[in-house]
Amino acid sequence: MVDVESISRLIPTSLSLNEDTLPNPLAGHGRYEKVKDLGKGSHGFVLLANDKCTGERVAIKCLPRGLGGIEKVKRELLNHRQLWHAHVIQFYEVFLTAHHVCIVMEYAAGGHMWSYLSANVLSEDGARFFFQQLIFAVRYCHHMKISNRDIKLENTLLDADNKVLKLCDFGLSKDESSECKTRVGTPNYLAPEIINMPKGATYDGKRADVWCCGVMLYAMLFRSFPFHRPEDRDLPKKDAMRKLIDRIVKAEWSVPAGATISEDCKDLLTGILQSDPSKRMTVEDIVQHPWYKSSLPDRAGNTDYPPRPEEGLQSVSSIMELLQQAMNDFDDVAAA
Repeated sequence: MVDVESISRLIPTSLSLNEDTLPNPLAGHGRYEKVKDLGKGSHGFVLLANDKCTGERVAIKCLPRGLGGIEKVKRELLNHRQLWHAHVIQFYEVFLTAHHVCIVMEYAAGGHMWSYLSANVLSEDGARFFFQQLIFAVRYCHHMKISNRDIKLENTLLDADNKVLKLCDFGLSKDESSECKTRVGTPNYLAPEIINMPKGATYDGKRADVWCCGVMLYAMLFRSFPFHRPEDRDLPKKDAMRKLIDRIVKAEWSVPAGATISEDCKDLLTGILQSDPSKRMTVEDIVQHPWYKSSLPDRAGNTDYPPRPEEGLQSVSSIMELLQQAMNDFDDVAAA
């Protein structure tokens, strides 16, 4: 039996901002100067900053130094550090302030896809344009043996022209050296095998990523989620969650009333949103599908990925030293 309470705890904290309560970790910093707050989550916040050395705008994710789960932060940093792709937000460096671990990243001025879809209606061709870019990113991450495990509208960003999609946030990512055995993600995007996972079992993070891509494609096509129903809003929270979970597990979705998509598009969605992960399309299946391949840019299928240049890149040893310092500070406070 699915534990509805455990699924409910995965609902993310609102990204609304409260200027009066967010600190400024960059006050007096020699290189970075805060411009404004960008978002607030359950454990930290993201701000826009100016790099005084380069003049570039950067995004900085700030996590409290006393926050538990340093292994999770280490995994995020080491996984993100090795990625170098046009459709993945670039990691720059990590540094410590008196109270925060600060992760410096590429800034995407267009904001996230959730905001974009709130203001724009995409045609089927428009949805395909962004979906192709999402698959470029996910295919690359899987090639690098990394599963993101939290692909969603809020974790896909757009450039200033709203043309280039970039995958971000590797806080829940896993590489192939570590098994996926924790129920993580966001309820509307959870793959059935994560919901149904018995205690002590594992799942394939890459196949779960593909499921999330299918949910995102549906959202881009119809501006709604495949397993959400408007009538659930009138139900108590627990009952609404139970119905959502039941539909996900059974892969019960349909094209919304009054909406139309091509048969090829529906065929692709059907292949992705399969409850049995062994029957679900892989990324390699997707890139061979006729709907995906339509209007594909030249060389888009190229998988000759160059390695990330190490010159100027913060070393793994430097990152590990900083995280150890943050952990030591936490241990000192706990022992006091």
